[in-house]
Amino acid sequence: MSKLSEYMKKKEFLICVDSDGCAMDTMDIKHIRCFGPCMVEEWGLEQWKEEILERWNEINLYTMTRGINRYKGLAMALREIDQKFRPIEDLDILEEWVQNSPELSNGALQAAIDQKDSVSLKKALSWSKAVNASINLLPEEEKRPFSGVKEALACAHDKADIAIVSSANLDAVLEEWERFGLLEYTDIVLAQDAGSKAYCIGELLKAGYTKDHVLMCGDAPGDQSAAEQNGVFYYPILVRREKESWKEFRESALGKLLEESYGGVYQQEKINAFLENLK
Repeated sequence: MSKLSEYMKKKEFLICVDSDGCAMDTMDIKHIRCFGPCMVEEWGLEQWKEEILERWNEINLYTMTRGINRYKGLAMALREIDQKFRPIEDLDILEEWVQNSPELSNGALQAAIDQKDSVSLKKALSWSKAVNASINLLPEEEKRPFSGVKEALACAHDKADIAIVSSANLDAVLEEWERFGLLEYTDIVLAQDAGSKAYCIGELLKAGYTKDHVLMCGDAPGDQSAAEQNGVFYYPILVRREKESWKEFRESALGKLLEESYGGVYQQEKINAFLENLK
């Protein structure tokens, strides 16, 4: 599997595919079983658990903030909880860090804690570590690709180069895709350590693809934005309609890309369906 700096195109077309929530059915389970419940436990919100968890899933899975950074999603959820249920201690400090930190990671948060003694920052880091531990305990058999993904990638790889473009952890992406026999249909794996999705697509374009021969396949507004920033096409995998989306990709969208008829009406139809699905 080549590195981004060494990557060379083999075919005239390129399809970039996100992992979590797009190819792999891992996003829902992580939020429903790990992110939300760990927040309820960390802040002692059991009294309002059902309503809070429903709202957490709306923010992170089913609306236009789908795929938001974990700390941004946390700050949004806690502000609503502060206003509706009970005060969250020094929430302003967490919000300030989320808004101003150049990096939103556990390491960056620990550095902020070293500089400023804050209950909300400490609890946010404790929550994030608990989430990671909880995700690691999820049964492997419950982290699977969506129905139709392998068939779609196999079909696409006959005519196009395939790049995984994901913001997930590299080791997790490699393990999951290898376990289900998907890596054999890919040419390069670009994950969290490679840079933003927009950056990765831009670097891949330097291999010599024309922009109307490149498609980003994703499930979140960030994927659409990464495609648009680079002037390439976007194909959405619709949340709660993933099987249907992958079927259409194989039976219709792929052919339109290869026949150079993807743009215009079809592209707009796909974007409209994507935006409508996340209202």
